[in-house]
Amino acid sequence: MTKVKFCGLSRACDIEEANNLMPEYIGFVFAPKSRRYVSPDRAFELKRLLIPQIKAVGVFVNETPEKIAGLLNKGVIDIAQLHGNEAEEYIGQLRQLTDKPVIQAFRIETAVDIERAEQSTADYVLLDSGAGTGTTFDWTFIRNMKKPYFLAGGLSFDNVGKAIQQLAPYAVDVSSGIERDGYKDKEKMAAFIAAVRKEDRL
Repeated sequence: MTKVKFCGLSRACDIEEANNLMPEYIGFVFAPKSRRYVSPDRAFELKRLLIPQIKAVGVFVNETPEKIAGLLNKGVIDIAQLHGNEAEEYIGQLRQLTDKPVIQAFRIETAVDIERAEQSTADYVLLDSGAGTGTTFDWTFIRNMKKPYFLAGGLSFDNVGKAIQQLAPYAVDVSSGIERDGYKDKEKMAAFIAAVRKEDRL
């Protein structure tokens, strides 16, 4: 079954809808420059509303390992997603501070980027077209990808079924594709989940 991650949730109504739709993951963005940024205190409040079956992922860009581990170990988030220039040494430092899972994001532009992703020691990798650009990349690059990955970048209810058919990713990650006027939209969230689950039933 293809897992689903709704990323960039920031309001109590977003969490309520996630609880209804049951994606496997939701994401809080802790990168201050992002328009979807939430503070750790706000994330803690939202996490308390989230049902235990859904894992909360914290998205970070070049944050200190100590800060990330603190949020993981306090239960504010369950998984860390590294979306900056973090190297293997950084992941090693994080591993010494926490035993929680790590997702490392890679911007896919060439076959070399796939090689880098395959070599990552993170528990999972996330493959994207860029930092929240909302556009897809050339999926032919990842047809032979062996490491479990989250597919991100430009996904919506219109194309996620095609992505699953062609690539069979471990998980699909969506943010702008479930938004209307800059906010998460209930109808788009429901349509995205329905499109994914339809493929799982085939």
